[in-house]
Amino acid sequence: MASSSSYNSPCAACKFLRRKCMPGCIFAPYFPPEEPQKFANVHKIFGASNVTKLLNELLPHQREDAVNSLAYEAEARVRDPVYGCVGAISFLQRQVQRLQKELDAANADLIRFACNEIPTALPVPPGVSSIQPMVPRQRPVEFSRRIGNEGDAFYQPPSYSHPYILPWSDNPSGDINDGGGEGNNM
Repeated sequence: MASSSSYNSPCAACKFLRRKCMPGCIFAPYFPPEEPQKFANVHKIFGASNVTKLLNELLPHQREDAVNSLAYEAEARVRDPVYGCVGAISFLQRQVQRLQKELDAANADLIRFACNEIPTALPVPPGVSSIQPMVPRQRPVEFSRRIGNEGDAFYQPPSYSHPYILPWSDNPSGDINDGGGEGNNM
């Protein structure tokens, strides 16, 4: 009975696998007993032996990041068995693209507003009959980059695409701009 008072709770992995948690258990630092669902998801998706092999192959300072990645992927795969975290990533990419479009539109509105506020004539200083000020006309900032020779008017909008096409994305080309590759002059 004296040993039960000094008994430490096994890690979530050993408790789930119904085995004795040894002092050098590779799972203990990463799967605390307070988070049993974390290991249950990882075990369901990847298997305990695969996780053990992976952790043994990694350097000790890399293991925590690997376990966090495995736990995130396993939880996402449990929530969405088909796409897993790729579905969440593509959703976030589409959200970033939508927000980038909104930001570009807001910047264009700001530039238009700033161009309309430029005074057409400067006040005439006392003692001078008339002055025709030379106010440089500001060109709107272009949100595209020039490709090709300096004299060409071929513009390519900046691309924020990923290296592969997602079959479930709204825009199969992966480009933010839906207007094609023509010049987007403001």
